[in-house]
Amino acid sequence: MTAVRDTQPFPHDARRNAARDMAAAEVAARVVSDRAEGEAYVASVCFKHGPPRLLGVELEYTVHDVVDPRLPLSRTRLAEALGPHAPRTLVPDSPAQPLPAGSTFTLEPGGQAEVSTAPQPSFRSLCEAADTDLAHVTDLLASAGLRLGARGIDPFRSPARLLCTPRYTAMERRFAPLGRGGITMMCSTASLQVCVDAGESHEISHRWAAAHALGPVLLALFSNSRWHAGVDTGCASARWLSVMDTETCRTAAQEPSDDPASAWARRVLDTPLMLLPREGGSWDAPPGLTFADWIAGRGAAASLPRPTLADLDYHLTTLFTPVRPHGYLEIRYLDAQPPKAWSHPVALLAALFSKPSTVDSVREVCEPVADRWSDAARHGLADSRLAAVARTVADLGCSALPNLDLPEHAIGHIADAIDRRLSRRERE
Repeated sequence: MTAVRDTQPFPHDARRNAARDMAAAEVAARVVSDRAEGEAYVASVCFKHGPPRLLGVELEYTVHDVVDPRLPLSRTRLAEALGPHAPRTLVPDSPAQPLPAGSTFTLEPGGQAEVSTAPQPSFRSLCEAADTDLAHVTDLLASAGLRLGARGIDPFRSPARLLCTPRYTAMERRFAPLGRGGITMMCSTASLQVCVDAGESHEISHRWAAAHALGPVLLALFSNSRWHAGVDTGCASARWLSVMDTETCRTAAQEPSDDPASAWARRVLDTPLMLLPREGGSWDAPPGLTFADWIAGRGAAASLPRPTLADLDYHLTTLFTPVRPHGYLEIRYLDAQPPKAWSHPVALLAALFSKPSTVDSVREVCEPVADRWSDAARHGLADSRLAAVARTVADLGCSALPNLDLPEHAIGHIADAIDRRLSRRERE
């Protein structure tokens, strides 16, 4: 393992890094000449193939006052608690230092905390990194009388935006005519996102399909966001319903395909722009203008500069699908779990993706309920069909837990925790 230096880079390191950054900037500034080039670029950056070996998580949590969780968050209080780890969206001149184990710390629009680990070569090393950094954030917040939440949606407060960035301001304006789903998703929700490799070229379509097919089942199994802003919504995952209540074009699950990279690329170019970043002005995008329209100079695009690959990269960040490709597969449909229990669904997912034969079994088992996103969000395990498939999936995943190279006691602990959730047939 290469030793980490705390000194300045050697001159040849600095020159190499500068050259790499310059080359990347030149690529990003390149104008997208036509739709074919745009689709080819999206397919190449969103689906990178290779042996599936890395695992990552993004742990989101609402943040609350320890004594009265109904109190609104204060920007000043949060900034003082986070110190040098405060993101620049909160403190523009912050050093935004990584967390001790290398995770990135960010904030969502309503002040939800997010710990994003670096990719790890094993489930065990992932747990070590995530738990180290989560404990550090917990201690920082505790010093200011704050704590992390334990649910996928804020049970106590109505949505209120804390971060005043051009992106979030434009998003709030765009979603407002559609109802409360957008502002709720932005400011009141927290998810557990699991990142797995896309796999070798011959595996990608199978792993992509399995990640989607598992969605309604695992959403139902790990749903915990029934109460929002002091109100019983009557739904197992009010968080996921808020996501579904924004723009369908950027939140709906992708249809299965033998060539997911090409299908995704077409969808990306046919999705309307959500934002149009500008220097010193509104980021509102012209209504209905797709990225393909922008490339072709159609309609409102006639008055805009030609789009670059950097613009296309940014457009990719405005799709919020249940599974989003980033070179790897970002699985986004799980409600946030209590800080001590985040590893249970991650272990189950990692085990289910640990062998091609298990991936194929997942697709077969989940196929009958693969499109039941709304039922999963509304009813959770109270839906008998979803509960039955969830039991089969849990048995399949727990039998594959030894593939994660865990000690027996850890396997037993995870399996017991999942079994307890399966026994919860009533909605929370």
